[in-house]
This record gives sequence, C-alpha cells and structure tokens, in this order.
Amino acid sequence: MDRLGIIAGAGTLPGKVIAACREIGREYVVLAFEGSADPQTVGNAHIEWIKMSSLSKALEIARREGIVELVLVGKIPRPSVVDLLRDVRSAKFMAKVGTRILGDDSILSAVVKELEEIEGFKIIGPETILQGLLASPGVYGKVTPSEDDIADIKRCFEVVHAIGNLDIGQAAIVQNGFVVGVEGAEGTDRLINRCAEFLDPKLPGGVLVKAAKPGQDRRVDLPAIGPSTVENVVRAGLRGIAVEVERVLVVDRVKMVTAADTAGIYLIGTTP
Repeated sequence: MDRLGIIAGAGTLPGKVIAACREIGREYVVLAFEGSADPQTVGNAHIEWIKMSSLSKALEIARREGIVELVLVGKIPRPSVVDLLRDVRSAKFMAKVGTRILGDDSILSAVVKELEEIEGFKIIGPETILQGLLASPGVYGKVTPSEDDIADIKRCFEVVHAIGNLDIGQAAIVQNGFVVGVEGAEGTDRLINRCAEFLDPKLPGGVLVKAAKPGQDRRVDLPAIGPSTVENVVRAGLRGIAVEVERVLVVDRVKMVTAADTAGIYLIGTTP
C-alpha cells in the first residue's frame, strides 16, 4: 500500500487518522501546519512542519518521503498574499489562481487541483481511513426533535445553503424560525458562543445545523462536529444539532451521543 501523507491542520481529526493508520499498519508521514496543528494531537508520529506559504518545501518533503496519496484533515490556515509571494512555487500558484481566491474556501479546491493535475498526487477523504465518519441518516441518541425543532432544522438548512452558495460558512443557528447567527471566519464554536446571549429560553426550538457548501469537494474541508460541539450547544441553551447526511464528519460519535443524551438534546443526520 502506498505511503500516505497526512496534511494536518487544527483539531483532533489528524490524531485519529494517525491512530487508524497505525492500527491497519499503513505507512504515513505527517505534514503539519505550523501554528495550526497541535503537537500533542499528532503525538510521536513522524512529523514534518510546513507552511501554506511554502509549497516548495512541502512538495519536496512529499516526494522525498515517497508519498503518493494525501489526506487533508483539520482546519487548514489561509495564507496571506505577502507570505505566498515569498516562495517561488507559491508565487507561481498565486499567479495562476489570482489573489481574489484567497478570501474564501475555494483556495482549497485550487490547491487540490494543483496537487493532482500538476504535481501528480492523489487526494483522498479522511473517511477513506476512518470508516463510518460521515454522517448517517436518523436520530443518533434518545432525544427526538419535536415539530417545532423540525421546522427550525428546515429553516436552518435553507440558511446554511444560502451562505454556502456565497462561500461564507458551513453552519447557522435558528430559533423559532429566527436566524440567530451564521458562521463566518470564526468557526462553529465561536458562532455558538456569540449567539448564546440572543437565544430566548421562552421560545421553542433552537438548533445548530452544519452542512457542506453546494458543489463542495467532499475530500477536503468538509464540516465536522465533535464532543466540543455538543458541549457548546448545551452551554448555549440550544435544543439540538442537525447535520447533512454524507456531507458532515461526525467525530467521536459514541461520546457525542452520550453527552447529548445526558444533556437532553437531540442529534440528527438528515437531508435538506
């Protein structure tokens, strides 16, 4: 089996991919982004530290290590134009895609296209290594959403897909039909935290929805939820979480369901 290059960003997902590779005996090398990947998460794995602004070094390492397949896991940092221009390979990439692309998630699609079509690597999704990671349909725990909850979920999916079409974010919060907040550059946890003060405990509903952007490449930057998502949702006073089937990564599902059942909130995988 070909050696795998694990391009690691922030979060716990890189560590889980590493653990899975060890379990199945697959050779791997971790290319971890400086300032994003957590050294404790990747543990004592073979790590090469890289920067988005230095594509030359990253490609050199990948070829030196005999890497054929690449998996991108965790939140990947967006580089500044100034940083990119400091590296010859990065500058060529910039000249090809233009500076406007750096303001949104389409940069990842451009990077994937460059890695596959120009550099000859194969990009795979993390679910290829971690079986069962993609959201499945149905209620995951003991709590079932009410009719009010279902109405909020439907409304929230409409909002998430609207902002997804504009390449803004992958999550939103709706309560009783009112859009409390949408995800921007801050990420889901901060979205939940800043929306907490606007939720009305006297009103029904209150849901966080996560969904991929329309037309998004499923192999990179799919939205993800984990135990911390449940903790923040409970703290904020929301009634539940809904995720798009086959388009959201559900990390530590057993732990999430246990926490949700204990707190009395629902977790559901559904389609818009």
